[in-house]
Amino acid sequence: MDKGLAWMESQQRSQGHWSNPEHPALTGLALVALHSDPDSNRVARATRRPILERGYAFLLSCAQSNGGIYVDKKLVNYNTSVSLMALLLSGNPQHEPVLRRARRFLASNQNDFGDSGTVDDSLDGGFGYGDGSKHGDAVNTLHALEALHHSRRLLQDQPSSELKDLNWTAAIQFLQTCQHLPGTNAQTWVSGDPANRGGFIYSPTESKAGEMTLPQGKVALRAYASISYAGMLSYIYAGLTPDDSRVQAVLDWAKQNYTLQENPGMGPQGLYFYFHTMAKALRAAGVDRLETPDGKRHDWRQDLSLRLFDLQKPDGRWENDNGRWWEKDPVLSTSYSLIALGLIHRTL
Repeated sequence: MDKGLAWMESQQRSQGHWSNPEHPALTGLALVALHSDPDSNRVARATRRPILERGYAFLLSCAQSNGGIYVDKKLVNYNTSVSLMALLLSGNPQHEPVLRRARRFLASNQNDFGDSGTVDDSLDGGFGYGDGSKHGDAVNTLHALEALHHSRRLLQDQPSSELKDLNWTAAIQFLQTCQHLPGTNAQTWVSGDPANRGGFIYSPTESKAGEMTLPQGKVALRAYASISYAGMLSYIYAGLTPDDSRVQAVLDWAKQNYTLQENPGMGPQGLYFYFHTMAKALRAAGVDRLETPDGKRHDWRQDLSLRLFDLQKPDGRWENDNGRWWEKDPVLSTSYSLIALGLIHRTL
């Protein structure tokens, strides 16, 4: 982690950002990663403070009059959500007005198509890009729910006119429309076959892992691991307990497909997002070991740590050879890795 943190510090640009300044989420993830440092040494923290402050200043410069934190209306919900998470870690009370506006902005961007206040569309309750298009997916929804969950304290002592919160029930309904679970999802692609039952897909109509034809001729959209852990984590952020049948169903899918050699269903694509989201989801669900169909009980913390040790480059960074979802950007992949390792370290 020291090597990774030192590499991350070296990558900050003079304007305070990391990587592409058009996406403040990349700076937000870098800041969250720097906060994952397990070293409580005061000297080390003092040395890093100017780096953090420049990063916060950059995020604040991206704050819009509507409360969002983004540049040129690009990936509005994603950039706002991750930036909000980073600013929450600053501990600076002067950031609270920006945080409150960002939280209200995010909550107001929850999809509600058709009749207002009624869940009458498969996309209702979820989040899309925030660009006004009719879209909703489990990745944008995860990031929004994470930021809204961790910033709930900002609702305290607020005037009733400003108490804009998420419709959490509608969010759960949207998540159900992305899960292979007969009984809670009636869409035609839903299957209870062992290869998919409990797993998630990207959106109510699309899987990034494609489709598969089952023996009986039914066409199912294929579940894959990174989005399944995203669904599990989102359920918990939305208030479901780990023993809820919907959470247990995705956990059962994860046990059936446990490996750290790839992102199951996607191969090398999105590998570091998979590692990062898996660590968060299993921790949130209180899972210490995963029992696979062969009867083995896997200590996922140890397995994931060793895998990340093996993948680290000599200079301290992590980088995916596969460029899907920006993971050739070492700032992104290193952030994901440091956040996962930091979370593991805190739970040892």
